[in-house]
Amino acid sequence: MPTTGRTLLWLRRDLRRADHPALAAAAASGSVVPVFVLDPAFVEPAGPVRRGWLAATLRALDAGYDGRLCLRTGDPRAIIPALAAETGATEVHVSGETEPDGAARDTAVRSLLAAAGVGWVETGSTYAVTPGRVVNSSGDGFGVFTPFLRAWRAHGWRAPAGEPDGLELVEVPSDPRGWALVDEALAACPVPLPPAGEDAALARWAAFLADGIDRYADDRDRPDLAGTSGLSPYLKFGIVHPRTLLAHLAGRRGAGAERFVAELAWREFYADVLHHRPDSLTADLHPLHLPYDEPGAGFDAWREGRTGYPFVDAGMRQLVATGWMHNRVRMVTASFLAKDLHVWWPHGAAHFLDLLIDGDLASNTHGWQWVAGTGTDAAPYFRVFNPVLQGERFDPSGDYVRRWVPELRHLPGATAHRPWEAADGYAHGYPERLVDHAEERRDALARYRQARADTLGA
Repeated sequence: MPTTGRTLLWLRRDLRRADHPALAAAAASGSVVPVFVLDPAFVEPAGPVRRGWLAATLRALDAGYDGRLCLRTGDPRAIIPALAAETGATEVHVSGETEPDGAARDTAVRSLLAAAGVGWVETGSTYAVTPGRVVNSSGDGFGVFTPFLRAWRAHGWRAPAGEPDGLELVEVPSDPRGWALVDEALAACPVPLPPAGEDAALARWAAFLADGIDRYADDRDRPDLAGTSGLSPYLKFGIVHPRTLLAHLAGRRGAGAERFVAELAWREFYADVLHHRPDSLTADLHPLHLPYDEPGAGFDAWREGRTGYPFVDAGMRQLVATGWMHNRVRMVTASFLAKDLHVWWPHGAAHFLDLLIDGDLASNTHGWQWVAGTGTDAAPYFRVFNPVLQGERFDPSGDYVRRWVPELRHLPGATAHRPWEAADGYAHGYPERLVDHAEERRDALARYRQARADTLGA
């Protein structure tokens, strides 16, 4: 391998060594200093669960880079140019960033490096298809998933990148405070964490391929079953690249594999929407000017899992206890907040991001907007999830509810979804229903009709 100097590989949401195009590009230019910057602007708002997961991931990443990960703390605008000067690096290599704050940060760092005569090289991204690459016939981004999925599949993606030949990793001292902060974040994590690192991610994937993918289309909506891949925390930090998963699925037939590919596409769709509409982080993608209620006692009850609706409460308690919630239940709990309690979706989205180990900015934001009816959906608002019927359909034996709501463990079978119909349903302190779902559904639809009339009449 020809080497012409020293390069920095600045790792961000690509915390792995395998299938890493930016690593290959860096190695082709010289010896490589792998670096991660603990940026307070990104780390501190993450919440203790995601900080703990990041910390565990960084420990595994250091081992994956043969103990040569350089960990620095502070603002990358200062850290990266200073580290380039310290190491004599002639180039800084990165995976492309498309989230608004990350892209703005990169623009600033790239400008500072250019002023110092240091090259900036972007290779690949954290997605199979980089946001912005798939466009409609007008050259614009897609606003509805199904046509995006067709175009995304038609666009395709590269094969996984191999390990660079003759890779030379250079060890540069870390900030002494960096690893102490990592250990503090691990100690402060309030939930048990899954095994960290890319070996653990690939082992989880192999197990799912062997015993799970064929049932995925049927089991993925069942929170009472172990029907999902469990890979979302690993995808969050790029511990495994989606292209690696897609390569393993190439040529594999069946509804489960097809459904899994579509779920990967949903993640990329939401990233693409955010790329085209960065304002949608804090505002409705399709504003309806709905009248919302201020968060109050109902919002607190929702966060604490004591709404009186067992399926909702099970999900909210699972979130607190594990830092994760089943995707079907995420939709139901989000619908309950937005359409039964009439609270604007950013309040719920912020709560999820505070607690989720796999909290992804684009997926969380646009998942919430999809449920609220102001996002990427052709016919959105009149979909109101019935929390009782959803529970009975997707947790038919009540096992999921009983797992997370101990006050209802005495109720057999599906009875756990309707404690108000059991003589002893409230015998162990479970709260009565916060609201009447049928009434709140009518209220939500009335608000929608009024907002539509106001919008059309404006």
